[in-house]
Amino acid sequence: VDAVPVAAASLGQVHRARLKAEAPEAGKFREVVMKVQRPHIDQLIEVDLSALRRFGGWLEHYEPIRKRVDVKALIEEFAGTIHEEIDYLSEGRNAETFAANFVKSQRVHVPRVVWELTTERVLTLENVYAIKITDYDDISAAGIDRGEVARELLDTYLQQIFEDGFFHADPHPGNLFVTPAPDSTAEGKPGWQLTFVDFGMVGRVPDNVRDGLREMLIGVGTQDPSRLVQSYQTLGVLLPSADLQLIEQAEAQVFARFWGKSMKELRQVSHAEMQQFAMQFRDLMYEMPFQVPHDLLMLGRTVAILSGMCTGLDVDFNLWDQLAPYAQKLIAEETSSNWEIWLDELGKLVQTLVALPGQASRVMAQIERGDLRVQAPLVTREMQYLERAVNRLTLALIFIGLLVGGIVLYTSGAVLMGEVFLVASLLTLFWMVFVPRRRF
Repeated sequence: VDAVPVAAASLGQVHRARLKAEAPEAGKFREVVMKVQRPHIDQLIEVDLSALRRFGGWLEHYEPIRKRVDVKALIEEFAGTIHEEIDYLSEGRNAETFAANFVKSQRVHVPRVVWELTTERVLTLENVYAIKITDYDDISAAGIDRGEVARELLDTYLQQIFEDGFFHADPHPGNLFVTPAPDSTAEGKPGWQLTFVDFGMVGRVPDNVRDGLREMLIGVGTQDPSRLVQSYQTLGVLLPSADLQLIEQAEAQVFARFWGKSMKELRQVSHAEMQQFAMQFRDLMYEMPFQVPHDLLMLGRTVAILSGMCTGLDVDFNLWDQLAPYAQKLIAEETSSNWEIWLDELGKLVQTLVALPGQASRVMAQIERGDLRVQAPLVTREMQYLERAVNRLTLALIFIGLLVGGIVLYTSGAVLMGEVFLVASLLTLFWMVFVPRRRF
């Protein structure tokens, strides 16, 4: 065992080591790493969690957070994750589960566990350290296409989330490596593998959450805002008061403005365009009718880290180009494996065709009577916003008038009337500040 650690492992540290010749695994590999847990780390964790629970109790008294986040559930999920992370036997089992899920993949490699030298506090693994995934120059120098690595990385996570329901939840640069392979590809390019390490933090996707995520991916891949909003409902990320029609319109605008742009192009979107979008849906931005289900917290963190990894590897990485084919694949699997979906869609089409003549007749009759009304929700919202702005301006003018009048009366000797005016101005100010904006 090398006494000098090669890396920190958050709750422990990693040392290089070499198996004895008589070890059972010595015929397959000799070079290993030993992950050793820090002394008394479990006691330190309990102190931190106790402080976090107390702070979470304070946060629950703040209504905007309380109605959007189950703080207690989030903290307990985090606590469960941390306790699992300090159980190295559990981490070894996670590594083997992940390896089994990718056993048919030539692009993914996972270190093998040396169980004879593994306990709850010490984990011994095959040494697989290679090029760190953020060492971009070294990857390019090895002749490996960084864009191809980014695409493969995303594909592995699409499988983990949507097919396996079990994912590596800590994809930071110290846990991902690109390993050059001795064999070249059919095109003559250097071979390589994605190597995952550190399975102390993993996530599991329940079937109901996976159904919602599949709906979300299909909605994004097919640019279907209606299906996307349905996925939000399935996942439980919308508050009961959410304006579904407004959210659907906002998603349609996102597709129209930003679909097909690479991350590099998205970063170059002008501030004026983003401001215009924010103004168009300011009610939605103000209300923020979203909540955070505790079972999506770890997944959201993972996807955020993954996005940065992909764009770091390839500045022209295009998320849409990757998601659209996978969404089409999910649709094909969905329709080919469930004939009831075809019957359901056919039934909806027949109902629409049967109802069409009657609907057309009613519209024509309304036109003849002059009763036809066309709804313009965006115009209506603009008028409502303008009306609120005028009302608030009026209140501001009343406040200023009462304040100035009170000061003049008070200084001129009419103390009682001056105090009345000043109190009235304070009441007007209180009304402006503390009464919800939607009333104005």
